[in-house]
Amino acid sequence: MSAVGRIATNVTNAHTYSLSQKEGYIMLYLPLLRKPQEPWNKDKLIGQKPPLKLREIWAIRIQLQLEHRVKEVALFNLAIDSKLRSCDLVTLKVRDITSGNKILHRAMILQQKTKKPVQFEITEQTRDALSKWIALKRLSSSDYLFSSRLHDSGHISTRQYARIVHKWVDMIGLDSTLYGTHTMRRTKVTLIYQRTKNLRAIQLLLGHTKLESTVRYLGIEVDDALEMAEQTEV
Repeated sequence: MSAVGRIATNVTNAHTYSLSQKEGYIMLYLPLLRKPQEPWNKDKLIGQKPPLKLREIWAIRIQLQLEHRVKEVALFNLAIDSKLRSCDLVTLKVRDITSGNKILHRAMILQQKTKKPVQFEITEQTRDALSKWIALKRLSSSDYLFSSRLHDSGHISTRQYARIVHKWVDMIGLDSTLYGTHTMRRTKVTLIYQRTKNLRAIQLLLGHTKLESTVRYLGIEVDDALEMAEQTEV
């Protein structure tokens, strides 16, 4: 007989016990009757989402352009350039990145998480993509850049954005479970760090308050630090 069966038999046969004693008996064995909960991270990959490599950036960009996905080209390019958190990216309005009828070379917003301003560049190819998208949808300055018909908020949700990112990486044959919205935020700063090793610059670009946060975000290891030290002669 199983453990659960024995417990049920014991409780049933406890006819000489008072009601309160039976309740106590049941409560004693109740944890054994419950189905054990699975760990929250079972079958899930936990850890930092890796950045895209340069060849992967271009593979996605070219594929989106070939398929004439004007909105997604603009979203992809701006996500790479801005390095914004998903909550800030999806709530951008046209006025945040324009002056009159022109796309700004540099824009500044107030971050939702830290309540502090952060500035970002908008490269030429991103400006071109944004101009095409704004013209196609005839967006006004007060409109959200990336609107959604599925939500009352008017803009795409962070969940929608995450699904789009997964679709992008899957499109070029990458395992989408390994990537996420932080992939987009981390991509350009990783390339900059690999070229310059300038942590302070990365900190400013990401809008981090503490340099330690930038170190953790980039996933800098001891080997990286030692390599930098070895290249410095005194």
